[in-house]
Amino acid sequence: MHRLTKGKLIFLAFLIVASMLIITRHSENRYIENQGNVFGTTYHITYSYTRDLQQAIDQRLGEVDASLSAFNKRSTISAINSGRSLRTDSMFRSVFRLAETVSANTYGAFDITVAPLVNAWGFGFQKQDSVTPAMIHQLLTTVGYRKVSLSPSGDVVKQNPHTQLDCSGIAKGYGCDQVAALFDSLGIKNYLIEIGGEIVARGKNKKNEDWTIGVNTPREDSVQVDNEIAAVLRLTDCGMATSGNYRRFYYKNGRRFAHTIDPRTGYPVQHSLLSSTVIARNCATADAYATAFMVLGVDSARTVLARHPELEVYFIYATPDGRYATWMSPALRRRVVTQK
Repeated sequence: MHRLTKGKLIFLAFLIVASMLIITRHSENRYIENQGNVFGTTYHITYSYTRDLQQAIDQRLGEVDASLSAFNKRSTISAINSGRSLRTDSMFRSVFRLAETVSANTYGAFDITVAPLVNAWGFGFQKQDSVTPAMIHQLLTTVGYRKVSLSPSGDVVKQNPHTQLDCSGIAKGYGCDQVAALFDSLGIKNYLIEIGGEIVARGKNKKNEDWTIGVNTPREDSVQVDNEIAAVLRLTDCGMATSGNYRRFYYKNGRRFAHTIDPRTGYPVQHSLLSSTVIARNCATADAYATAFMVLGVDSARTVLARHPELEVYFIYATPDGRYATWMSPALRRRVVTQK
């Protein structure tokens, strides 16, 4: 048997190490896709990693549901709404404080105390048979973001014991951020997280390009069959959320009722803004502002944006003659790949 010379041994070791690096790199660059159901909607997640993380993803989303879902009778928010407890958890406190900030920045257009009004109009976790002005007047006594706060120990403090909370305008975005935090903790650099249309994008896709996301044309489509794209945007290292009235609505006595409720008046909004897409540093922030802008309408939303240039927006609204028109912030223009 021939002995290996020192030079050959070094070369062989180099080949082994190089092969291991190639295999490792190939494994790390494998893009995995997971999907499932959460928060009454679906999620689709793509990421580059060495192993499938669906179980960890579902566990993290389950923690968000256990904190913020008013449809989960055992959740933190359900206990607060029912009066069983005013104790909170870290997720709830994080969302509550962000909600306070967005509420203050949008003249109260975003308000997690809107729950009784959302329920009254048939879009929440409880149902009402009919709505009257007297009912709305009474419910408004329980609504208002300044009527709730957190104590130094983190408990919820209600000025009115009948005040109820609804985090549906921010929870999906926060869920995206929580999965993103999970990925970041594992050193994952490239991923796209989508929960019910809310998105977090980081790094690059499998083609080593920025992720591209379509914004739907806001056509009345409660069964979500019509998915015509109004614009395609390029995203990376940000969160994006879209809110609109074109898929959640109903007709009663010949009138159309949209799911966006103005917490200041108690009634569904009636203005020209049909779809509000917001891009921000994280998805929870984008989600909350997208909801607020649907309440405010185009003109008032632009007033808010003048004070918050860190937000990028894409609005689709109806013109007086019934056509579609768009307005986007200057910073968002660089993201547009195509626009109808």
